[in-house]
Amino acid sequence: MSAIDDLVSAGRALVEAGLSPGSSGNVSVREGDRILMSGTGTRLGALGPDDIAVLDLDGHPLSGSRPSKEVPLHVAMYARTPEHTAVVHVHSPSTVAVSCLEPWAPHSAVPPLTPYSLMRVGQVPLLEFAPPGDPAMGDLVRDCPFPFRGALLANHGAVVSGVDLPSAVDSTIELEEACRITLLTDGRERRLIAPAQVRALTERWGTPWSETASVS
Repeated sequence: MSAIDDLVSAGRALVEAGLSPGSSGNVSVREGDRILMSGTGTRLGALGPDDIAVLDLDGHPLSGSRPSKEVPLHVAMYARTPEHTAVVHVHSPSTVAVSCLEPWAPHSAVPPLTPYSLMRVGQVPLLEFAPPGDPAMGDLVRDCPFPFRGALLANHGAVVSGVDLPSAVDSTIELEEACRITLLTDGRERRLIAPAQVRALTERWGTPWSETASVS
């Protein structure tokens, strides 16, 4: 399967999961010294070869469609985690909602409520607000002091990277579910996964989690 086929499949999966309303969100894959990314204004559920922008690793257009304004965000994610070859950015309902709340803890806006989010994503820091497309968003990704595979963008949505597009899509879906559960339990006395069990899960699955003081 080609990189373009992967992007088409990823876009369709995100729409089918209800994570990409309208023409929102964008996906990309790094292939050698190029980044292939969904073009601006495209609907992820209906991507075709003509909707793909080809960029260099610094985000400069090489060919294809006009790239999304979120190029700085994607470039920064690749620079931060060079072993990852795919990035997903969505404005899915629950991630947007949680991104509008104060974070559960400095290292993660999402508390450890289920093992699945810990296994697929780990901690999810909340990055400060920057307008969509602002190069400052890339700086926020690069400067975050906590390791992460997925982050919430304040009052905006989520960004997730993965070793490949299927992995990034699956992690994005799991993050949306974790945010939905976070909202459903907000304001109630939560029973969190114990710190030792969080550490064991994240170490086993290789996902990031920073040791911090307990947060209720």
